[in-house]
Amino acid sequence: MPAEPLDDTLVRLQETALRAVAPHAETTDQHARWPAEGLRALLDARLGGLVLPESVGGLGHGLFGTLRATETLGQHCASAAMCFGMHVVGSAVLAAKATPHQARGVLEPIARGRHLTTLAASEPGTGSLFYVPQTRVRRSGEGYLVNGTKSFVTNGSHAHSYVITGASEDADAGPGQFSCFLLPADAPGLSWKEDWQGVGMRGNSSRTMRLDDVPLPREALLGDEGDQTWYVFHVIAPYFLVAMAGTYIGLSQAALDAARDHLRERRHGHSGLALSANPILQHRLGGLWAALERARRLCYYAAEQGETNGPDAMPALLSAKAEAAEMAVRLTNECMTLLGGLGYAQGGRLDRHLRDARAGPVMAPTTDILRTWTGRWLLGEPLLSG
Repeated sequence: MPAEPLDDTLVRLQETALRAVAPHAETTDQHARWPAEGLRALLDARLGGLVLPESVGGLGHGLFGTLRATETLGQHCASAAMCFGMHVVGSAVLAAKATPHQARGVLEPIARGRHLTTLAASEPGTGSLFYVPQTRVRRSGEGYLVNGTKSFVTNGSHAHSYVITGASEDADAGPGQFSCFLLPADAPGLSWKEDWQGVGMRGNSSRTMRLDDVPLPREALLGDEGDQTWYVFHVIAPYFLVAMAGTYIGLSQAALDAARDHLRERRHGHSGLALSANPILQHRLGGLWAALERARRLCYYAAEQGETNGPDAMPALLSAKAEAAEMAVRLTNECMTLLGGLGYAQGGRLDRHLRDARAGPVMAPTTDILRTWTGRWLLGEPLLSG
């Protein structure tokens, strides 16, 4: 049982978001500024241990809790939701096979709100194929030396640690032996390239990480050597997909709310009639509500299937992010149309939601890849073939 009912956790998270996330959302977007106030407040509220077990002081929630948390945050600031979501993904990876040393040194500080982590798996040379890292790892004395480049590292340069992946170049390693490691932010040889400047998700600080002969102790290995594939399918993919899906559900809800408010408040000058009385606009708003709810219910179902290892877990989780991302792009675009020239000219919140939503289909795994994997799963074909 979780240390706290999820509903209670979400109430605390919403209160924190209203106090420390929402007030900074516009500044975060306008200045491509990492949402420091929001992340600090979330950690101070002991929400950073959302998915960690009670044994280390965590709240004990899982995929559904992750989905609902990022959905809640996404209504206020998609960048903050993504940054927190990637912390949760990294936390889940660290907790999956944590040694007593790792539990004391990292998990307990996360649960106390004193440690922010994140995932660093994508690379410039492999794009969406994040599961075939080109980063090289070789044994050196009692530890390892790591060389490579990681791209689109959310929370880049702000986290206390990074979960990285790498391929062994030792002679006795089997082909494609990929492993996961915990990289501290102050590791020698770790450097950062230019600041993040995206069309949307501008507060993510999704930066490029360079690793040049970075030394890691033996204790930095997560699980066993060669465990990356296990982590990808059992932890990284499920948590990553629901964290992203929740973010896009949340920002879509905010966009729909903005469109509905506009239709209620805007009136024609010649007649005094509110736009809400127009049957065409009523029809279009109703369709958008239905599209959002279809995607939301699929995401909830996917999280439930993932937590219970249900028969639809894999296709549902793959489809959840794909559906949420595609829906968010369509919905934010249609909401901008409902606001008309006034909404387009003034921009504001909806402009931010539209740009944030556009990141969904292109963030790995891309929508095309997720659809292909879903089809392969349904046909009994190898997921990662081709």
